[in-house]
Amino acid sequence: MKLILLTSPDFFIEEDKILTTLFEEGLDILHLRKPNSEPVFCERLLTLIPDTYHRRIVVNDHFYLKEEFGLMGIHISHHSPTPPADYHEPISRTCYTLDEIRELKPQSKYVILKNVYDSISEPSYVAKFTEEDLHQATRQGLIDKHVMAQGGISLENIPEIKKYGFGGVVIRGDLWRRFNIHRGYDYKDLIAHFRKLRQVTE
Repeated sequence: MKLILLTSPDFFIEEDKILTTLFEEGLDILHLRKPNSEPVFCERLLTLIPDTYHRRIVVNDHFYLKEEFGLMGIHISHHSPTPPADYHEPISRTCYTLDEIRELKPQSKYVILKNVYDSISEPSYVAKFTEEDLHQATRQGLIDKHVMAQGGISLENIPEIKKYGFGGVVIRGDLWRRFNIHRGYDYKDLIAHFRKLRQVTE
């Protein structure tokens, strides 16, 4: 399974060091998502991450960064719904329904199905699918290696995600809650937890 990490929405002092370490530990893909951020701050973060890892980074905003830094691709969601007119390279997309997977998966490198479980970091986002919904989507071939699960993904439920046949998981709250971005400097617990996530997704 692919292990994908969504950045914290806020910038913080140790961020480049943590992200670089996670890449060294086997992070497959990083989604750089900083809602309402100034592009210059995203540029600065990218300059602090070694170039060798740029091909594993997808941008959710400020799409020009893809070419400027040689990144993996861009991500389309309700927040940024339209790719640049002259863009013809890989696109990933967020889907909120199974019908959207059916429509958008053929046009995408991969799609992310949101709200699989109740969100850890955003309590207002709750699970939208029953177990039977997901099993049926698997039987119909909607869920496959090109569909990633997001929403409440944790060490405990990844084995269940595997059974549905998802191609990967998108982690956010389960990892970032292990580090205080406002006053933390020691991120050993975060890295130790990431290693467990990496192991269970292999």
